[in-house]
Amino acid sequence: MLALLAIVPSAPLLVPELAGPAAVDTAPVRDAVRAVGDRLGQAATRWIAVGAADGASAPAAAADYRRFGDFGAYGVPVRVELGGEAGAGTVPLPLSMLIAGWVRGQSGGDTTVTPVVVDAAATAQECRAIGARLAAEIEASPEPIGVLVVADGATALSRTAPGGGERASAVALQARIDAALGAADCAALTGLGAEECVADGVGGRAAWQVLAALCADVACDSSVRYSGAPFGVGYSVALWVPQS
Repeated sequence: MLALLAIVPSAPLLVPELAGPAAVDTAPVRDAVRAVGDRLGQAATRWIAVGAADGASAPAAAADYRRFGDFGAYGVPVRVELGGEAGAGTVPLPLSMLIAGWVRGQSGGDTTVTPVVVDAAATAQECRAIGARLAAEIEASPEPIGVLVVADGATALSRTAPGGGERASAVALQARIDAALGAADCAALTGLGAEECVADGVGGRAAWQVLAALCADVACDSSVRYSGAPFGVGYSVALWVPQS
């Protein structure tokens, strides 16, 4: 049973130890992420986390990933866990799943997270297949399942943005993404082009298209908790609530 879906950015600076006390611009998005994590934890103790693999790394099966990791590669080894049994996985968690583990820890619940890592360059058809498989698994489950989607938007939304400064094409693309997430518009997310997303640094396209396929037959109400670009990167925080 699909209980609730939460959308958060894949941003290391959500973690206070990585951002530092002077990074006040991170507070609003961090507070929003904590709030949706709390809601997701209240709705379900089993989560499926969807996010991209790191760089050129190939996605692994869920059971092949470690159930823990840390942010040492990003400056401070803050440890996170996905809960559940320790397992025998040896593949390190990518950033998206480290963020999922951090959200789990912030929610304070005894939650078990299943990682679903997708290739950032996956085609729309591949994303559709992954989303359809997850939808079938969730529908067949008698227990409530929450879905956490970890994904970033465009990287060229301000003069100092990491994607090479502000570009009109990135601003326009981010506006489409924001509108789609705010309206739970699965068709609009499916329609995001791979080439345009690569050109403007959108790392979350594949994860959002998995979300769209997962919800293809489920009408949802969207509640946006944060939408902005404090560092020139599009960050979106939202809840999608399945209509009963």
